[in-house]
Amino acid sequence: MATRLRFKASPGKSPSLFSMKHLVLIDGHHLMYRAYYAIPRTLQTSKGEQTNAIYGVASMILAILKAEEPDGLLFCFDAGEETFRHQENATYKDGRAETPDDFYVQIPRIIQMIQAFGFESVSDLKYEADDFLCAYAVMAEKAGWRVTIVTGDRDAFQLATKNIRIAIPHKGYQQAEYLGPAEIEAKYGIRPDQVPSYKGLVGDTSDNLPGVLGIGPKGAAALLQQYETLKGIYDHLEEIKPTIRAKLEKDREQAFFCEHMATLVSDMPLPHSLEQITFHNLPTDPVVTFFRDVEFAALIKRFDALVKSPYGSGRWQQTPVVDVAVKEKSQMSLF
Repeated sequence: MATRLRFKASPGKSPSLFSMKHLVLIDGHHLMYRAYYAIPRTLQTSKGEQTNAIYGVASMILAILKAEEPDGLLFCFDAGEETFRHQENATYKDGRAETPDDFYVQIPRIIQMIQAFGFESVSDLKYEADDFLCAYAVMAEKAGWRVTIVTGDRDAFQLATKNIRIAIPHKGYQQAEYLGPAEIEAKYGIRPDQVPSYKGLVGDTSDNLPGVLGIGPKGAAALLQQYETLKGIYDHLEEIKPTIRAKLEKDREQAFFCEHMATLVSDMPLPHSLEQITFHNLPTDPVVTFFRDVEFAALIKRFDALVKSPYGSGRWQQTPVVDVAVKEKSQMSLF
C-alpha cells in the first residue's frame, strides 16, 4: 500500500496541516475512464441500464471523501477537441484508442450524480481539464488552502508544491499513490517545475508529442539535473557529448514546441470561486434518490456512514438516509 503523503508546513511561516482548508480537484475524465475499465461491463440495473462506469465513479467519490475529508471539491472536465493546443497542433492527442460507445452513454448519468452530490464542475472548449486543475490549485494555495489533485496525468506533476500534492488512484481509491515534490524527484529525477522541459525532451505518447528522438527518461533527467531547463540545455550544447548533441540539434524546434504544449496555464476566467465550491450543509436526499434509481444499495449504506461520521456531520444535512430495499445483485465489493 502506498505511503500517505503528509503536507509539511514550515514552523511560524504557514498554517499547520490540520488548520488549513483542504480542496480536492478531480480530473473527471480520468476518474470515469478508470471506473469504466475497472468494473465489469455486465453491471446493470434490473431494467437493463449499464452502470459499470457510474458505479465506479460513485464508489471512488465516496472513497475520496472518506480518505481526504475535503472542505471543498471540484470536478474538471475536457469539453472537446478544439482547445488552444489542438489549434496549435492538428495531431495533438491523435492515436489514442477509441472509447466504446457504452462508456459515452453513461456520462450524462455521471454528471447527474455529481450534481446530486452538490459538487460543482468546470469545462471549457478552449482549455483542458488539466488547465483548470492548475488554475484552481494555484488559486487555492494563494488563499492558504492545501490541495489534493486526483488524476493520472503526469502533466499535473508540475503543480506539486509543499501544499499541493497529486493523488493517483489505485484499486478504486483504496491505495492512492501520493506525489509531492520529493516523491516526483525521487521517482523521475526532476523537480515539478522541470516537468514541461522533461516532456519537451522525452515527449508524451498519450498526447502524440514526440519530444527529441533518442532521448529517454534517464537521459532527460540527467540533462535537466545539469542544465536546469530546456533552454539551459540548448544554451550549453557545445558542452554535451556529440551523439546526444546531434539528437538535440535535429529536434530543437520539436523540443520547445512539446515543452510549450505540456505547460499548463492558469490565467483563464474561472466560473466558480473558492466559496462556491466549499461544502455548506449539502442535502442527502438527491444522492439517495439517485443511488436508489440505479440500484446501488451498497453505496447508500456507505453514504449513510459518511454522512453520520464526524467529518460528514459538519457538511451534510443530518436527515435520515433511509434504508432502501434494492437488490444488490452484481454490485461490486472490490470498489
